[in-house]
Amino acid sequence: MLVFETERVNIRWLEVSDQEFIFKLLNEPGWLNYIGDKGIRSLEDAKNYILTGPRKMYEKFGFGLFVVELKESKLPVGLCGLIKRDGLEDVDIGYAFLAEHQSKGYAFESAKGTLEYARKLGLDRIVAITTKDNASSSKLLEKLGMTFEGYVTLPQDDEELKLYAINIAK
Repeated sequence: MLVFETERVNIRWLEVSDQEFIFKLLNEPGWLNYIGDKGIRSLEDAKNYILTGPRKMYEKFGFGLFVVELKESKLPVGLCGLIKRDGLEDVDIGYAFLAEHQSKGYAFESAKGTLEYARKLGLDRIVAITTKDNASSSKLLEKLGMTFEGYVTLPQDDEELKLYAINIAK
């Protein structure tokens, strides 16, 4: 299901048919280093991730991580969306892109659209978390107008993460 579109990309729900893309993305060095190992070792694992993660969140909240696909080719290049995470009071924005599609502006374009989508959903404030050493993610969050608020540690994790936030209420 199409959620919204920008100039160059479509933002849509993850489908079970996206399992090969999810398998590839969640096993990329950048994902493993900055987000963590989700234990996706097979296409079946990828399918289960889709069903028990993003699809479950769509059902519960009406939002979640969405596929970012190029408009012209329908090629999936990344994920971007809204997440209601344990340990964070506010909804947070998350994103990740295949290495070969980074530094092309897709993350900024899709994240900017996602903030507008969040505003349309009636959300007033969006947060984001990133590891201390993920400079490119911090730079993107600041480019989106988010401000650094401090550090946070999520439940079942001991890593201190950088917390950014933006008020999007009209």
